[in-house]
Amino acid sequence: MKASDLKRVKEIEAENTKLKRMYAEMALEKQAIKDLLGKL
Repeated sequence: MKASDLKRVKEIEAENTKLKRMYAEMALEKQAIKDLLGKL
């Protein structure tokens, strides 16, 4: 594996981590909204 390949893998891993965090936040928000609407 070349150095450029390794750099690209690290970039993809960082983006993947960011996307996972975004998904987790959205899932929490969705659940909070569902909980809130369920109480109305």
